[in-house]
Amino acid sequence: MRKKVNNQSFNNAWFNKGGSVVKVALWYLTNTLFFKNPLNPFSKIKVLLLRLFGAKVGENVFIKPSVNIKYPWRLVVGSHTWIGENVWIDNLSEVKIGAHCCLSQGAMLLTGNHNYKKTSFDLIVGEITLEDGVWIGAQAIVTAGVTCRSHSILTVKSVATKDLGEYTINQGNPAINVKERIIE
Repeated sequence: MRKKVNNQSFNNAWFNKGGSVVKVALWYLTNTLFFKNPLNPFSKIKVLLLRLFGAKVGENVFIKPSVNIKYPWRLVVGSHTWIGENVWIDNLSEVKIGAHCCLSQGAMLLTGNHNYKKTSFDLIVGEITLEDGVWIGAQAIVTAGVTCRSHSILTVKSVATKDLGEYTINQGNPAINVKERIIE
């Protein structure tokens, strides 16, 4: 007989959110009121709030409405980076976004996953790094443990499950290198 998933045996007690219950609760409220709220277009306020909660954010970072960030104390964003509407940064682990990056509408950075081979469906986390000049297309997904090298592109609705090479254009699910990125 085949084994089955037993979610009752799931235990992520080992996982540390990186902040006290109060800090996490305050961020949840702040995230709901200022980041996920489509009525708040004020990027400078969002950058200030991220810094207050421990994020390292460079200069001239632009954050559009309806962005969702799990834990700002696990976020690094380089200067002159754009984060578009409905971007979801699910940073159970550290997310490093370089300078001059663009995360288009609905892009997702997912640092968590589950071990589908275990009956307990264990939580797995891994860092994500976007080096300088990376562009993550609309509704594209970067998964745990992936590094997108300098100036790589992940096209619309593509899924990066492994590292992307520098100056490459990557497409599909899973994403593959389809051509070189040439900047004129």
